[in-house]
Amino acid sequence: MAKLPVYNATGKQVGTYDVDPADIAPNINLQLLHDVVVMYQANARQGSAKTKSRAEVSGSTRKLYRQKGTGNARAGSRRTNVRRGGGHAFAKRRRDFSYRLPRKAIKSATRMAIASKIQDDQVTVIDELAFAAPATREMATILKALSCDGQSVLVATEQHNENVYKSARNIQCVAVSPVAELNALSVLRPRRLLVTKAALDSICRKTAATTT
Repeated sequence: MAKLPVYNATGKQVGTYDVDPADIAPNINLQLLHDVVVMYQANARQGSAKTKSRAEVSGSTRKLYRQKGTGNARAGSRRTNVRRGGGHAFAKRRRDFSYRLPRKAIKSATRMAIASKIQDDQVTVIDELAFAAPATREMATILKALSCDGQSVLVATEQHNENVYKSARNIQCVAVSPVAELNALSVLRPRRLLVTKAALDSICRKTAATTT
């Protein structure tokens, strides 16, 4: 059982939050985490690289000169890959790198990522995070008060909050995501996870609903 301190916006501890990482993920499978992270990275690849083969470059297919008697090396078409302006021997083609792992495996990896953050003491809990209007300076002040400035941070909220998102989007290395959109890559990539108390409640509820 882990006792996570709960802070307010000024960085003062106002309570504790009892959570057992084993309740979120009974065990942490590093191979599964690796496989899911690689899947997300592969799905993000554009796959738009393309080069021309010798069949696609412009130029005549006529043999440049006769095979023997010139004293030169044998040569065929000017489109050959050994000549300037010729096509590539193994031309790159557009391809789709995306693939999908089983849904249960992906959801399990997300829970494992959150549990590993708790075990590694990389989770900061804030009692409430709300803005009347977008305020980047106020968001930066909160991050500094919670010792989350100067490092990559993922801010997890219970639901999508437009003001929180707009307040953090211009701060370097800070991302905002509702609980429903968390995944293994987004959780593991930043150094720290800043989560609201309501968001952590939602994570625990969803985990309990999944295991029962």
